[in-house]
Amino acid sequence: MLDVDVWTWLATLAGLVLLLGYDVWIAHRKGPHKITTREATRWVAFYVGLAVLFGVGLWVLGGHAAGSEFFAGYITEYSLSVDNLFVFVIILASFGVPAAYQHKVLLFGIVLALVLRGVFIAIGAAAIERFVFTFFLFGGFLIFTAWKLATGSTDDSASGRGPNAFVRLMQRVLPTTDEYDGAKVFTVVGGRRLVTPMLLVMLAIGSTDLLFALDSIPAIFGLTQEPYIVFTANAFALMGLRQLYFLLDGLLDRLVYLSKGLAVILGFIGVKLVLHAAHEYSWGKDWAPDIGTFTSLGVIIGVLTVTVAASLAKTRTVPQGAQQLR
Repeated sequence: MLDVDVWTWLATLAGLVLLLGYDVWIAHRKGPHKITTREATRWVAFYVGLAVLFGVGLWVLGGHAAGSEFFAGYITEYSLSVDNLFVFVIILASFGVPAAYQHKVLLFGIVLALVLRGVFIAIGAAAIERFVFTFFLFGGFLIFTAWKLATGSTDDSASGRGPNAFVRLMQRVLPTTDEYDGAKVFTVVGGRRLVTPMLLVMLAIGSTDLLFALDSIPAIFGLTQEPYIVFTANAFALMGLRQLYFLLDGLLDRLVYLSKGLAVILGFIGVKLVLHAAHEYSWGKDWAPDIGTFTSLGVIIGVLTVTVAASLAKTRTVPQGAQQLR
């Protein structure tokens, strides 16, 4: 168990806030603009580098178990985040968000996701600490989610192909304009203060990510029960997500087997959670193995490698524009 004191938590949170603040300042200084592949590559390399440095530091200071759990959690969360990007593409396209303002929408969604996931992690950690059967619930939910991903049986609102219930409610309740007014979320038309589509798309991104958290939080708790590792792995995965969107935009449609690969990973972690829960009870200690972190890390990396390689091989000869998202 990691002994993470209050000051370490505060220092970590302060560092994340400063990092996000720097990101916002850079975006504000440059003004609305379309993110280039070169710019996105630099930022993705920066955030991945920070995550690796943090993981190495955790490995040195907290031991190899803590370090390996962080890397397993980070890779899992980052791979699940790539799946989120499919939905972000659909949401931004359906709302017709101008390319110059897409980075602002994604930044808002990521900040909101960090806050919401922090709440989810606190609740999940408290439940796991008090009730071992929570592992059965998380495991069962992940296995069910894996089955849905593998069979493609997700509804439109949950997958982001249409506005979810929360956004539809906001559209009915809030007086909204049909046109964007730059990056403003409010505008004045005929003396009336109205909401622009910019606010609606931000709500769509944020609330959709809340649905994704229902999958990702149980998944990482299947790899580690340390709240500090769970939170930091999520934070580093989410902070690099905005730039990853612009880097992979145009290549996402080539990852045709991504959902299948993620289904295998979620299913594996779900089974791991169920076995771990059984192992915690006396009746399960004789037969239920406890799968180690290094085994989990190997499975996750192996599945992702095969998934990406198979996807690229499958779409190599497919004409441009003939591929479909998922």
